[in-house]
Amino acid sequence: MTSSDFTRRDFVKATSLAAAGVALTPLRSIASARGADTVKVGVIGCGGRGTGAAADCLTADPSVKIVAMGDLFADRVKGSRGELSKMEEFKGRVDVPDDRIFTGFDAYQKVIASGVDLVILATCPHFRPIHFEAAIKAGKHVFFEKPVAVDPTGIRKVLAAAEIADAKKLCVVAGTQRRHSTEYLAAMQRIKAGDIGKVVAARCYWNQGGLWVHNRKANESDVEWQIRNWLYFTWLSGDHICEQHVHNLDVMNWAIGSHPLSASGMGGRQVRTGAEYGHIFDHFAIEYQYPDNVHVLSMCRQIDGTDGKVEEDVQGTEGRLHTRPGFAEITGKKPWKFDGQNPTPYVQEHVDLLAAIRGGKHINEAKQVAESTLTAIMGRMAAYTGKTVTWEQALKSKLDLSPPSYELGALPVPAVAVPGRTALE
Repeated sequence: MTSSDFTRRDFVKATSLAAAGVALTPLRSIASARGADTVKVGVIGCGGRGTGAAADCLTADPSVKIVAMGDLFADRVKGSRGELSKMEEFKGRVDVPDDRIFTGFDAYQKVIASGVDLVILATCPHFRPIHFEAAIKAGKHVFFEKPVAVDPTGIRKVLAAAEIADAKKLCVVAGTQRRHSTEYLAAMQRIKAGDIGKVVAARCYWNQGGLWVHNRKANESDVEWQIRNWLYFTWLSGDHICEQHVHNLDVMNWAIGSHPLSASGMGGRQVRTGAEYGHIFDHFAIEYQYPDNVHVLSMCRQIDGTDGKVEEDVQGTEGRLHTRPGFAEITGKKPWKFDGQNPTPYVQEHVDLLAAIRGGKHINEAKQVAESTLTAIMGRMAAYTGKTVTWEQALKSKLDLSPPSYELGALPVPAVAVPGRTALE
């Protein structure tokens, strides 16, 4: 979502629902804020998701202040600051003067160096490993959106930075909000307790219509247009199996308690074939094999006019768990249906992060989200090439989708992948 797509009405609705839906965890003074009550937050990436994450963080704790913001493009960062500043519930807590607005490819470095305690990383996924590594090395707590990389090279960078975060006792929470949803937490506790018996198979889906598209303007270079239209370029988004379906794949890893051993499958570009859709696929179907011969069927699709389905099913020897946002149910020997309160997880993940920081409790979700992201990447690699891809192959792959340089110049659009012809790197 770009800043222009994120309307004031959407913003008011999202933040008001968040404020009404969550019971805040009691919080104490943040240790990393040098004894001060205020938690100083910097936002890196100021499109719709960055603006939304900043609002969620402000909603989670009244002592949070946004004090620095950065984005590649000036219109985005200024638009985001304007939207946040208009919100009455955030009055006086968006303290971002012009000298703490940063633009350009190095904006993240300036936000990190501005004296913040916590950074929100919400740029295009390609930049996440670079920004995460810099934030952790600088000693900052981090909230970063998913996915956390688009290729194995980026995954290795995130995993290395995660180890540094552990050594420094820095807190890291990812935008895999199902991990902070009460219905999913309750369901996973029941799986762990054996309520569905031994997991033998699972299925997950994110099937929906199309999303937004940014049509190229006459004055935009290749790189500017691709970044503004980032969903449709694998080097920026990882394709929609990575950018969106990672949520469901994260649930699979969570429920099974492991990452997959291999992936095989297919996908293609059948409907979204215009130049405005870059070179990504519009549908995938992947079979993952997990330890103990557990197989998972994964489907994702973004095609208008098709049926929607965003959910997960986990089959055990004694029951079946069915989940989707706001719903969890077990059928079988020990039937159960979630009927508790369900605060918005988009705010709850920030509540949990801030509570951990203030209470001196170390929390680090970087490794688990990196593994879920690699699960999506290996599925994409399998579909693009038509080959079976093992976990070790994916983790050690030299595939690096980075552009030759970071500047707003020429960058040809890669050819659409063709299974059987596209090489496995």
